[in-house]
Amino acid sequence: MKRNDLLTPIGIFVGVTMIMVGIYSNGGFAGVLSFVQVTSIVIVLGGLSAALLVNFNLKEIKITWKVLKEAFTRDEQNLRELIQLFVRLSERARREGLLALETDLEEVEDPFIKKGILLAVDGIEPEVINDILNAEISAIEERHTKGRAIFDKAAEYAPAWGMIGTLIGLVLMLDNLTDPSTLGPNMAVALLTTLYGTILANLVFQPIAGKLENKTDQEMFMKQVIIEGVIGVQSGQNPKILEEKLSAFLSEDDKLQQEDEEEDFMGEAANEA
Repeated sequence: MKRNDLLTPIGIFVGVTMIMVGIYSNGGFAGVLSFVQVTSIVIVLGGLSAALLVNFNLKEIKITWKVLKEAFTRDEQNLRELIQLFVRLSERARREGLLALETDLEEVEDPFIKKGILLAVDGIEPEVINDILNAEISAIEERHTKGRAIFDKAAEYAPAWGMIGTLIGLVLMLDNLTDPSTLGPNMAVALLTTLYGTILANLVFQPIAGKLENKTDQEMFMKQVIIEGVIGVQSGQNPKILEEKLSAFLSEDDKLQQEDEEEDFMGEAANEA
């Protein structure tokens, strides 16, 4: 299940706000307005867009907004619940056979889990299941890498176009040294384009690319757990042993929380008895 990830917009908002507060505290509202330079914005955004159009094909550019949305959402994945799901599937498979698992799949939303269990139900060997699912993981990881490539490149190009704007401003300034009234505006173009390019790279594009990479790593980790669970169910592993095996993927905090919940459950059961 996907939910909105407020940390991404909050982070960008906080970054922009701190910059504005820093400017305002020294130069007031007029100082803030002096940092708004249309020419610099046009040079950086226009040049950056042109460079990305040259670097990527139309298909890759079309999915940019879809990929961008991923940076503003988070997946609700509970590893402990996933482990318990495979423990239940293992118990039923040992009790009623693998074919009985088909009815349980109706409650499973994750297509990767469904595919793995269906392969197990079809009697595919564990080694083959492992190869098939790992091949799908590699394909997903490759697609994710290509999807966030546009943000990686934007982070590279933005400072460069800021520097190009700086050179343009300096050339215009040197070309009009006889007119003092043009020195200020041309110098503003020279400096603000570098500022805009650096901010875009380090506050927007690079952090978004990093967040997408982290999401990919988390997804690949969960899928590796799924593969271990599917193979354990298919091979008829004891549910308790499978639980212990999958619990190795839990963090120390999750393990402690799980132990506390088990102790609470045992205590309640003892009280009822």
